[in-house]
Amino acid sequence: MYPTRRGWTVVALVVVLAVFAVVFARPLVLVGAALVGTWLLTHQYRFAQDLKRTLESLSVVQTPARIALQTGDEIPVTLATTHEAETALTLEITAGLPVTATISEPISVTLEPNTERAHQSRTSTWPVVGRHTFDEATVRATDALFRETVTTGSTPTVTVEPPTPGTIHVGEGGDRLAASYGSHNAGRTGSGIELGELREYVPGDTGAEIDWKATARHATPYVREYEAETDRRTLLVVDHRATLATGTRAETKLEALRSVALVIAGAARRLNDPLGLVTVGDSGLTHNLELASPTANYGSVRRRLLSLEPTVATDTTPTTAVSGQVDSRSGGDPVGSPLLSISSSVAAGRVPFFDRRTTPGDVQRLLSNLEGADDVFTRTLRPFYSDRRVYCEQLAEKPLYSAIQRGVTSAHGSLLTVICTDDSRPAELRETVALAKRGGNEVMVLLAPSVLYEPGGLTDLEQSYDRYVAFEEFRQEFARMDSVTALEVGPADRLSAVLEAGRSSGGRP
Repeated sequence: MYPTRRGWTVVALVVVLAVFAVVFARPLVLVGAALVGTWLLTHQYRFAQDLKRTLESLSVVQTPARIALQTGDEIPVTLATTHEAETALTLEITAGLPVTATISEPISVTLEPNTERAHQSRTSTWPVVGRHTFDEATVRATDALFRETVTTGSTPTVTVEPPTPGTIHVGEGGDRLAASYGSHNAGRTGSGIELGELREYVPGDTGAEIDWKATARHATPYVREYEAETDRRTLLVVDHRATLATGTRAETKLEALRSVALVIAGAARRLNDPLGLVTVGDSGLTHNLELASPTANYGSVRRRLLSLEPTVATDTTPTTAVSGQVDSRSGGDPVGSPLLSISSSVAAGRVPFFDRRTTPGDVQRLLSNLEGADDVFTRTLRPFYSDRRVYCEQLAEKPLYSAIQRGVTSAHGSLLTVICTDDSRPAELRETVALAKRGGNEVMVLLAPSVLYEPGGLTDLEQSYDRYVAFEEFRQEFARMDSVTALEVGPADRLSAVLEAGRSSGGRP
């Protein structure tokens, strides 16, 4: 509780009178100061009691028009207040809108002593994905001499979702994926939910298996078999490095990939498949939720996905998207870098005995085997082993590769690894996919083409089409691998514009 400006004036008067009475030995003035001070304290007590009664009868309700939104949605938010007790206080009430919501002016109402109710609505915009809870409304109570600020009222929660998959293209070479990318089956018949083949009834089939509509059509008993569902262990790996922030406010690479990842997580929950999540920032692993049943993990996975924000790049090494303006064969590494030169040597066959499964430990053991030998062959071979060790060690420091290394290592047994990233680091992604598919594991690569997200990237549609073709060649490189599915994820309207420009110029993706 604090005095108002007038209250401070009265306090100052009491002090001045008391000092005057002491200095000039005027008892009557001292008595006057005491009387004014007593009156001020009495008023303060009455203010406190009046405030208590007022707050007990005060109702403050903050109401968003909807509690489930998509990024960029605009909705009205209403602040409604009522109080029934008689009061001498003036109440100024301001809504506790979350800081992630944007609004032109604060939502605020004033209740005068003779006013029982008031309300105000304003339109708010919600650009940030996640769950956002209102703060309690701020109530500032004042009278002529004192003021107090308290918080009270309802605290609703608004959930902001990323764009729906309907606005996002997920497919191959411009063709939208017809099947759900979250479902799966065991490849064998039995009890399940996916329709299988229709066959004639044989002794031993139960009555529950008979398809009565088919039986009526064929005038003989028929049985409908279904695809038997199995548990599929799914590990989501979501890249949220700085390059994933590319795009308009509500249509960044991260928003699109997050939307698809949420669909896959939802499918895992429906099918009761074990689910895990690994997130990768510019500094490395940012979250590692190990595989567990969706009952235990789905809520945590969903909350983490909704709260993901792009991180800040920790190095100045440029990245080159496959769909960028330069030669995609550089693999995304800067010209002259150790990774590029060593990768080129490996690709040209000048470094023998290695493949993408080679680890720094493997190379070290091979180097040890060469110790003590001094023939021409050994002297020729040793530099290539050393170069490969440097390459492997540098690759192990790459965030996405190291995250996959940790996530796959901790997940014992076969699994499906879903890698959500963009095309800005081709060399790292190639090695990451090779690592993820070890041991017969399945890999799904969800790629965001940079050309479909860059602001102003569609200014020259013919050039954009050429860049998309370069991306498509990169995607097909993964699609041709065994046990790997590679899908593009991008804004459907932008992709349509690029493909139409390609058709107009006679090109094909």
